[in-house]
Amino acid sequence: QVHLVASGGGLAQAGGSLRLSCAASGRTFREYRMGWFRQAPGKEREFVATISRIGGSTYYADSVKGRFTISRDNDNYTVNLQMNSLKPEDTAIYYCAATRTLLTTTDHREYDSWGQGTQVTVSS
Repeated sequence: QVHLVASGGGLAQAGGSLRLSCAASGRTFREYRMGWFRQAPGKEREFVATISRIGGSTYYADSVKGRFTISRDNDNYTVNLQMNSLKPEDTAIYYCAATRTLLTTTDHREYDSWGQGTQVTVSS
């Protein structure tokens, strides 16, 4: 497993932007596919975005496609989530996660390392 620490959450107005970062420990970072998930109060954890081990392939939930961008820096062991055109329904705790699964996966059960979560609140 890899240790993950997420940061960058906060309060934004609708239409605004936030950038989340997730720092990973260890030089094994490039062996992991990375993902972002979110969980709103009273709701199940839902998939947001995922990126392949070398960053050549990304996949997004329909709800964020065209607004969010996932990226990674394997030299600095970080994965980022740029969130633009934020909506109140984006309000949630956001989690970064890692999996050794090669294929694109949106199933949180396939991710075995998780960051502590960072709160994103979007006001209308």
